[in-house]
Amino acid sequence: QVQLVESGGGLVQAGGSLRLSCAASGRTFSNYVMGWFRQAPGKERECVAGISRSGANTFYGDSVKGRFTISRDNAKNTVYLQMNSLKPEDTALYYCAASLMLNSRWTERRLYDYWGQGTQVTVSS
Repeated sequence: QVQLVESGGGLVQAGGSLRLSCAASGRTFSNYVMGWFRQAPGKERECVAGISRSGANTFYGDSVKGRFTISRDNAKNTVYLQMNSLKPEDTALYYCAASLMLNSRWTERRLYDYWGQGTQVTVSS
């Protein structure tokens, strides 16, 4: 069992930045591929970023490329999502997720074994 707790969400003006954190506990963090997903009201949950076990490989959704950066610190059992140049359309509930996947199918929600409760990000125009 892995417990994931997100933090760092909040209200920010368009063009601003936020840094989300996801602290993991329970199992060996470095065994897991990590992803950040978001879900806006009335929309499907989408993967915005993913990172491999070592951190050497990353994935970004098209809508956040060049603005968001995912990173991880295996010594601190934490994954981060640095979000810059935020837009109102980035408003959503952001979740981190952990997966034992052996491939790089970042966007497939069914491959993620554990999910956090989410942290709200609201971007005002």
